[in-house]
Amino acid sequence: MCEVKKDLVMVLVMEVTIPATFVWTPAVGLVMVLCNIGAIALGKIALKYPSQGPELPNPKYFGGMSLWSLIACTSLGHLLGIGAIQGFASIGWL
Repeated sequence: MCEVKKDLVMVLVMEVTIPATFVWTPAVGLVMVLCNIGAIALGKIALKYPSQGPELPNPKYFGGMSLWSLIACTSLGHLLGIGAIQGFASIGWL
């Protein structure tokens, strides 16, 4: 029983010390979209074989990139987007 009380106290302490996160707005979505577009453009330039692998259903929209290239680029774009969103939120831009 003492262990349960200790855990409850710890949760209450974390609730007080952890700041509230910001609310999603269209500006947050726009930052994520721009980061993904930038990552796809970077991938198109930097990848040695961007079209090697399975094709997308309509590859002309992504410059002929393969599925694996697109997944890699959008993964990078989401990592960049998370960093940009957190950074912009911390300085008050979002």
